[in-house]
Amino acid sequence: MKLPELKIGHLVAKLPIVQGGMAIRISMAPLAAAVANEGGIGLIAATGLTEEELRSEIREARRLTKGIIGINCLFAARDFAKLVQAAIDEGIDLVVSGAGFSRDMFQWGKESGTPIVPIVSSARLAKLAQKLGAAAVVVEGKEAGGHLGTDESMKKIVPEVVAAVDIPVIAAGGIIDGHDIVDAFKMGVSGVQMGTRFAASEESGAAPEFRELYLRSTHDDVVLIDSPVGLPGRGLKNSFWNKLNSDADNTPKRCNGCLKHCSKSFCIVEALNHAQQGNMESGLVFSGEHVERIKEILPVRVIVENLLREIEAYS
Repeated sequence: MKLPELKIGHLVAKLPIVQGGMAIRISMAPLAAAVANEGGIGLIAATGLTEEELRSEIREARRLTKGIIGINCLFAARDFAKLVQAAIDEGIDLVVSGAGFSRDMFQWGKESGTPIVPIVSSARLAKLAQKLGAAAVVVEGKEAGGHLGTDESMKKIVPEVVAAVDIPVIAAGGIIDGHDIVDAFKMGVSGVQMGTRFAASEESGAAPEFRELYLRSTHDDVVLIDSPVGLPGRGLKNSFWNKLNSDADNTPKRCNGCLKHCSKSFCIVEALNHAQQGNMESGLVFSGEHVERIKEILPVRVIVENLLREIEAYS
């Protein structure tokens, strides 16, 4: 199978693979640039960064690549508008919105010529996004890591969305190897998004302890977490997960008000920061459902080479 180019608005990616924007500080300039250099679309995770940190990462990514660089930002973040506007000011190529979207962001994209790509989990939301001006949609199923908008499989949702909209559809959730990519394209998608596989790369911002947990985990270690964001989150069992499931009081001792709405059952930003830094006692590790199929931490270049080899063999 020869992979087609992925066209989103005026952008054309020779490799139809979008690297998931994984917060906090997992998907930074080195990872996004490495994927862009292979012809794919690299995303910087904006959630949890300050405006200046985000601007700095975008500039660093531009230094490292001439490829396509976007951001992913959690709509639930209180600074969502400021971060998206800062990225647009920096000339970001596209904006991906996770865990919701608003009419405003499509207007920002229209005014600046920046493609806006929301993550959706149903045909209804995909149709609404297209009506509002989305350049494409990422369709994420229950197999994905991080915050989830559905308990249904990507394999069920994607065909429904493909039939419902006329914009590019990008499949996400549980895509680890070339076999998964071929299966996704057979459903009529224009591209795929891969997060967990790239989180386990040499260019990932994750600490060695974080990546080692990926390699050690079995399918039974993949769990759902009740996130204070108000959505379930898919992650891995570790010491922090044990605390969340005990009688321990995990209420934050202080609150920075980083989310528009928060249950304050624990601090999601602090937990994700700890994991990124390698603190498994206090860190929440997000992961896709099929993490056990990842056996090595590899450079992005080698990951892409392996994917293309697997695609050719499976086709």
